[in-house]
Amino acid sequence: MPRRHDIDTLRILAFGLVMVYHLGMAYVADWPWHLKSAHTAEWLQWPMRALNFWRLDLVFLVSGLALGLLMRRRADGVSDRALWRQRSARLLLPLAFGMAVVVPYQAYAQALAGGFVGPGFGAFLWRYVQGGPWPAQAFDGAHIGVTWNHLWFLPYLWIYTSVLLLARRALAPLGPRFQALRGAGLMLVPLVPLMLWSLLLRPHFPPTHDLVGDGWLHAVYFTVFVCGWWVGTDAALWRELVRLRWRALALAALAFGTHWGLRQGLATPMPWARLAADAVSWWAVVAVLGFAHRHLNRPWPWLGWARESVYPWYVLHQTLIVAALAGLAPLGLGPAAEPLGVLALAVLGCWALNDGLIRRVGWLRACFGLAPRPPLLRPPTAAVGRSRV
Repeated sequence: MPRRHDIDTLRILAFGLVMVYHLGMAYVADWPWHLKSAHTAEWLQWPMRALNFWRLDLVFLVSGLALGLLMRRRADGVSDRALWRQRSARLLLPLAFGMAVVVPYQAYAQALAGGFVGPGFGAFLWRYVQGGPWPAQAFDGAHIGVTWNHLWFLPYLWIYTSVLLLARRALAPLGPRFQALRGAGLMLVPLVPLMLWSLLLRPHFPPTHDLVGDGWLHAVYFTVFVCGWWVGTDAALWRELVRLRWRALALAALAFGTHWGLRQGLATPMPWARLAADAVSWWAVVAVLGFAHRHLNRPWPWLGWARESVYPWYVLHQTLIVAALAGLAPLGLGPAAEPLGVLALAVLGCWALNDGLIRRVGWLRACFGLAPRPPLLRPPTAAVGRSRV
């Protein structure tokens, strides 16, 4: 089966949007985050909201799609149990390493900015590895003692992978029905469960990313994860996604305008605004898939490097954003220079750590979810006594 370069590229761009979004979280006004700049802007709320409606749905859909492709490519005789062990190692080891090594600085910077701890990362880290205790508002997850912050995606993906592998015999027969959707069916049928989850679950399970009490987001993310698994490589379905791309984009824009208008009226029932947001989510994903297949299915020169680098960059990026902001904030840079500087330092840090260290060291590759390096091929040596003149 030929490699789908559009899916590889889409995965890279999806995680790139996660990095851009987290940079924006430091500058959007009135939205709490681990560390906030002095240059927050209220106008950022609406572009951030527009991105937030579909960025994680896209990430989970692409993850389900990637799992489906992996299951199709695996060698005969590789059991679901063996695949589960492989995926567990690739997801849970980076989670454990990230929580122990990468994430703690974010908690320290947040607690220091809030006045809950004094300066000194070493003293904080010693207390952190012992699980606290901390003041309740010291940092996100302080009530537990440790945090995974942006790495919450990894345990969620591990759970969805595990459930899908257990239930795939029951879910597989629905795949051809999903792939047979066309036109209005493809635009509306997957939207029905997303709206149902919003009506039935969201009032009782607001978003937390704490794994245990996140019932609404689990339902949403698992739904789009399974949809991605069903999408597969069905050529007819991908042609339909390409055909619908402009229509889906226009409808997503219309739904976002509807959401914005509904939120302006204080007397408007909020469930309708939430349902409009669900429409933005699915229609934007359809548009992105269609445009990606139409324009990105080619072997870009940088694709091999980016395909291997995206996982370490994901693990590193938010801590580097927080560290860059903590370092640049005292310099009093302006509202344009500071975010550009933070972005530049975060990108440079990801590149330096990834290319200069992580990809070169075997045990670090495993800690960041990378496969072992292939052995170097040595040129064959001439047999002794058989050289030619």
